[in-house]
Amino acid sequence: MRGSLTNRMTSVAIVALIAGTMATGALAQQTDVGTPRDQTLVVDMLNARVGNPANMNVYQQGVTINQGLHQVAMSLLWDIDTAAGHQIPVLAAEMPEPLNDDFTSFRVALRQGLKWSDGEDFNADDVIFTDQMLRNTPALAFSSAYTAFIASMTKVDDHTIEIATTRPTPRLSVILGSVIYGNAFYVVPEHVWKDQDPATFANFPPVTISAYKYKDHDANGSWFLWERRDDWQDTDVGQMVGEPKPEYVLFRSYGTEERRVLAMANNDIDILTDISPESLDILRRQNENVRAWFDGFPYANLDDPCERGMHFNTAVAPYDDWRTRWALALAIDIERASIATFSGMLRASPLAVPPTEVLQNTYHEPMTQWLADFALEDGYKPFNADFATQMAERLRSEGVENIPEDPAAQRELFGVGWWKYDPAQAEKLLTDAGFTKDGNGWKTPEGKPWQITIFAPADFEVESQRLAFAVANEWTKFGIPTQVQQMQAGAFFTAENSGNYEVGSYWGSSCGIIPDVFVRLEGWHKDYVRDIGTPASSNKGRYVDDDLSALIDTLRAIPADDPQIVPVGTDILKQLVEGLPVIEMFGTSKFVPVNETYWQNYPTAENYYEGPWWWWSNFKFIAAKLEPAEG
Repeated sequence: MRGSLTNRMTSVAIVALIAGTMATGALAQQTDVGTPRDQTLVVDMLNARVGNPANMNVYQQGVTINQGLHQVAMSLLWDIDTAAGHQIPVLAAEMPEPLNDDFTSFRVALRQGLKWSDGEDFNADDVIFTDQMLRNTPALAFSSAYTAFIASMTKVDDHTIEIATTRPTPRLSVILGSVIYGNAFYVVPEHVWKDQDPATFANFPPVTISAYKYKDHDANGSWFLWERRDDWQDTDVGQMVGEPKPEYVLFRSYGTEERRVLAMANNDIDILTDISPESLDILRRQNENVRAWFDGFPYANLDDPCERGMHFNTAVAPYDDWRTRWALALAIDIERASIATFSGMLRASPLAVPPTEVLQNTYHEPMTQWLADFALEDGYKPFNADFATQMAERLRSEGVENIPEDPAAQRELFGVGWWKYDPAQAEKLLTDAGFTKDGNGWKTPEGKPWQITIFAPADFEVESQRLAFAVANEWTKFGIPTQVQQMQAGAFFTAENSGNYEVGSYWGSSCGIIPDVFVRLEGWHKDYVRDIGTPASSNKGRYVDDDLSALIDTLRAIPADDPQIVPVGTDILKQLVEGLPVIEMFGTSKFVPVNETYWQNYPTAENYYEGPWWWWSNFKFIAAKLEPAEG
């Protein structure tokens, strides 16, 4: 698919790099860290190089866990089976048992026969210790959010605990387990942590609970090696799936997208976490063993449960004014942004949940009439319901093949619509908010030249990275000089958590996977708001909306199968459109190819036993189902 000039230049650079460095064709006997290649699963690190590789304390700010600790070494009480569409007990033996009718008391049975990687038994003492550690260490960012929900944990016996909550909590397994990506509640081994200060303890090398243990790492944070435990039978994976075939799992960062693509072309890496459509096209032509989620167009998995957009720190002027936020939305040409980001291979979303197949059918499509009727305070109606048709016509005119002709199919591919590109209305909103034109630029209500800096990921989460530059171009064209500051993962997420940003190409609050939108939208409640400089576990945009919080209170009190789930969720989404604390833009098109040279039985659209979530906590179960390549 043809893309922007920048994207095509990147493609040329990748082709040149591969052509100049392609291997001779012989398969490597060892990895570059000395392990047998055919016994090592090599996985691209989602967040690129780790800046503090010798810190594996999951509860400290700025600590990266996507180097394998999160995916293959630690575990949660409950995780998610996305193919089945429900949570599964992992460290817990069963789903929580309510002990009263108002969902404030629960009994949880723990899985028996598990051992930590140093041979100590896993039991209730570890869970109770973790509870007390969080409760008694307010310096930990998760402490306040945790105690806001969990009143107490009590040991019944070695493999049973009881949990009391501070309010009706029908989704206890969601509060303490994973539905999307993971959860902040990691049980830690009491015998390791009990004499440590959790606010400063580095937890290195870590004692692990799942099927892999720490083996080695690069002092510069470029790779981390995990080794299959000899006692893998005494782990969650061993009990639930069986013996993982890879003896080693190597999480590796090769740096730029060009070098990551080269590594897969040369069979040095088995799984890539995030590349561009241009890179995938090159890979498929260079290596016959490379597979995408779909064999044909659109190749990418379009049902990633998080969407991308521009997130505002609403505690900072001028982004504390809804008129500013809406003006910036109307100053974006969404077609141009889509082409510049992923060559148009994106599904637009005006709502605060991603346009996955399930959620688009539950929310986006049913809300299109409301979106069409929605008006700002001056009566202006910003919604453009014709985006999908316009995008299809544009791509077809540029020679892109297999674009559907049917309007319904176009909407399914490109989304139900987005906001109009209307610089004149954007100017009106800014003028009403006190901004003034200054030649080709703008001055803030305080009379200062207005410039914007967008924080963006550097060499990871390529869609968010590219989207930041696409939006910067749009806002600069509109008359607001906008630059992009690319950041490594630790600094990028710390800035978001602590509120030390103005606009960021973030995504954490814009997620959903099932019609119950509780999982991330609950995080918009005002009780999560913290002062700038104090880490926030949710509502990192510091957005306060009393009506929105009241709706979330209603959502909190009803179980996931209540018939009011979708109506309440719809009202929450309407409220977020009106205030627009985030300019939601696109679902995530995940180009996450695998290489079948050494390993097979990866999940794909045709072999859908799980989604391609190589960076999630449930990756351990995918890794355990891989098989050595035949021949």
